Parts: sequence; C-alpha cells; structure tokens
Amino acid sequence: MIEALPANGVPAEQVLAELRELRAADLPTHGGRLFAYVYDPAVAGLDEVARAAYAISVHVNGLDPTAFPSLLAMENALVTSAARLLGAGPGTAAPEVVGSVTGGGTESLILAVKAARDAHEIERPRLVVPSTAHAAFAKAAHYLRVALDVVPVGAGLRADPAAMAAAIGPDTVLVAASAPSYAHGVVDPIAEIAAAAAERGVRFHVDACFGGWVLPYLKRLGADLPDFDFAVPGVTSISVDLHKYAYAPKGVSVLLHRDAALRMPQYFAYADWPGYTMVNPVISSTRSGGPIAAAVATLRHLGDDGYLRLAGKTRDAVEVLASAVETTDGVHLFAPAETSVVCLAAGPGVDLFVLADELAARGWHTQPQLAYGNLPATIHLTVTAAVGETADGFAPDLAAAVAATRARGPVALPPELLEAAGALTPAMVTPELIEGLAAGLGLGDDAGGSMAAVNTLLDAAPPALREALLAGFLSLLQRPAW
Repeated sequence: MIEALPANGVPAEQVLAELRELRAADLPTHGGRLFAYVYDPAVAGLDEVARAAYAISVHVNGLDPTAFPSLLAMENALVTSAARLLGAGPGTAAPEVVGSVTGGGTESLILAVKAARDAHEIERPRLVVPSTAHAAFAKAAHYLRVALDVVPVGAGLRADPAAMAAAIGPDTVLVAASAPSYAHGVVDPIAEIAAAAAERGVRFHVDACFGGWVLPYLKRLGADLPDFDFAVPGVTSISVDLHKYAYAPKGVSVLLHRDAALRMPQYFAYADWPGYTMVNPVISSTRSGGPIAAAVATLRHLGDDGYLRLAGKTRDAVEVLASAVETTDGVHLFAPAETSVVCLAAGPGVDLFVLADELAARGWHTQPQLAYGNLPATIHLTVTAAVGETADGFAPDLAAAVAATRARGPVALPPELLEAAGALTPAMVTPELIEGLAAGLGLGDDAGGSMAAVNTLLDAAPPALREALLAGFLSLLQRPAW
C-alpha cells in the first residue's frame, strides 16, 4: 500500500523508488509482447524526446489559448498534420477542414455526436452505427441522451450499406462507421454509407481513432484498402488518435470537421454567471499542455518517412502473426488480417480463454473478446511496429499454448456458481454479491486469479449482466487504501 499524503514529506528519491516498484507489477509497455492498451514503435530515444517535451508544457493550461499561445500553435500544428494525412487541405476536396485536439478517442466520439445533436432541434435525436462500432458511441449516446440504432454487420464483419441506409430516419442526426473496426481490424464500406447519409442530408462520421494514422501509410505500401477519408464525398467528420499509431504519449486525439460551420455546435460557451465567460471546444476546461507538446515532439521527430517505415514493420509483423495462426492446428483467423489487427478464434477442443491464459504464461499478453450475438469469442491482437522484433517467436509459443490448453481442458466452473449466475439480473448485482463471486473465482484485491474462469463466467452472461458484473468488480477494486 502507498500513502499519497503522509504526515511528513518524503524525500524525492524515495518517492520515485516507490513509484518504480509499483510499476514493476504492470504489464510491459515496451518489448512487443502486449497486444492491447499501449502502442510501441521501438524507436530508440523517442520516449526521452516525448518526456522532455511533456515537461516543457506540463503546467501550461489549455483553458485560455490567448494566455498560452504556444499551446494554440501546437494544437493547430497537430490538426494540420492529421488533416493533411486524411485527405484535407488546400487543393483537395476538403480545403476548409478544421479540428480540435481532445484527450482521447472516446472524447472525440462524444464531441462528434454532440456537434451533430446540437445542430438540430430534434426532441429525440438518433445515432446509427454498425454493431461493430466502438463502445464509445454507446457511451456518447448514453451521456447525451441520443437514441442508438445498432445495425447488424454484413459479410466479412463489415457494416452493411443497405441496412445502414434503411436505418436512417427523420430523427437521425449522425451516421458513423469504422476505419478500421477495433474488434476485427476491418474497414467498413465508407463511400457507400457516406453516400446514403449525404442523400438524406445527415452527417457522417468516420471513426478512425484506432488505425486512422496507420491506414494511409499502409495504402502507400500497397495495401488494398478502400478510401475512408475526406476524399470521400459525404464524410463530414473524422476522429484519429495520436496516442495509437502516431505513437504519441497518452492521451491525444484529433477530431476533424469538413468545415467550421459543422464544428460550431461542438463548442460550449457560458456567460450567465459572475465569473469569466467559459468557452470550451472540447469536454475538459483545464487541460495540461504536456500531452499536446509530447505529441508535437513525437510527430516532428519521427516525420513522414519514419511513419512509413513503422507502418512497414507493422505490416510485416501482422503477416508473421497471421501465418502463425493459419499454420497452427486448433486456431484460425476469424477476420482478414488486412490492417494492424490479428483476430483469431479457437476450434473444437481448444478453450479460447484458457488459451489466452496459456499465452500470457509464455509472455504474450492478448485481449480476449467475449461472444456477441452469433459471433464467437475471439482473441484480439493489436500489432505495433515493436512486434516486428518479437513476432518470429509467436508461432512456437502459440503451438505450445494450444497443446497446453488441450491438456488442461475447458474451464469447469462450479455448478452452483453457474446456476446462481444464470438466475442473476443486473438489478441483483450488489457489492456483497460481487465480493462473493470474486472469492469464489479466486480473485484477490490485486485482480489476479484465473482470468479464464472470469471470462468463462462473463461469456455465459448476456451483455447487460456482463456490464453490471464488470462495473461491480471494478468498484470492488477502486477503494480507499485506509
């Protein structure tokens, strides 16, 4: 346990040593063996450049750009770079693109929905998304009281343009699709959906938060990917995270609009109080300049040629991992490995959640995805440039993990636990029930234990119950350290 506010001050060296000790328990953020949460280019010296830039602007406040013009200049530079990469700027089909720097992809998506909602006076505005759209759209709809119309995807796990068009109604304020989808790494048919939205006079947002920075480089390297950016008529906004494949420290994302008029409803301004007039382009008011400065330093240090090289390393690593899956008996690719994701499923006799644990035991930290509708459970691998240095070791470890999984057999939860879980409803989930479940699954305060058992239990539950159980478990972890 660490005490944040001790009675007496602690020497700096001791404080830093304690923080390093805490970090030692985390998953490795570098080294090319963690396939989620972090993005590692494996570029020597880049971390040091970003940290130094972060320190220069860490106390700068983005609340008022007239007081801190350095931050305004840096934000405009990031927006310009993202817009140019995504088909906008002088001499293009989108010469008037504007944008804002946000704290992450979820904030960008919430603001895209807000701008669309506030552009209309509709009592019950609606948002149309494919079923593979990022969960942040559901969060935006929940926060902003916008009805969410989820459309089942078509062939190849991609949005169905005809079904999406049919879902657009008189109260629809925004249609969205992915380039690429997070779960499977495939690009939706952006041009067809954008055309359907434009025909009905509805805004269309491309969620390129996940891979929007790497897709243009993959296309330059010869990848056969559809157009998805502002070159596509009908695309009115795009979001792209810089803390993903631009390899900037977290959290920095960019939300772009085709013109300033489309962006105006995104702003919040309030003068009806005795203090300063509040004007915010994004959700936060006070914002540290540290992440923004670190992002500028990262982009400038790597440059366009650097990103092209990193995209090539990523592409090569994806091919190696996909080949490993295709040549290993007991697993198979669930989605085409066409961008920066390898998504695999398990065959008969191979418990996917046990497999994830066995891979973790061999140093490969993956992201299991629970079954959804008619889609089975899968394992998601986000592939970054750093994986190029470790990818060759994945095939033998995958084969060994599959063999060990078969030897262990599937997770067998106690019948009484499954029976109790089967009778649960979200309203029945209480802190006391969560404590009992955690104890029954062997989970301590450190969130350890068998994740295979946890995932098996969650996989058997409907989505609403999964949500309640996971929220309860997170609440169990987030307690004061008395």
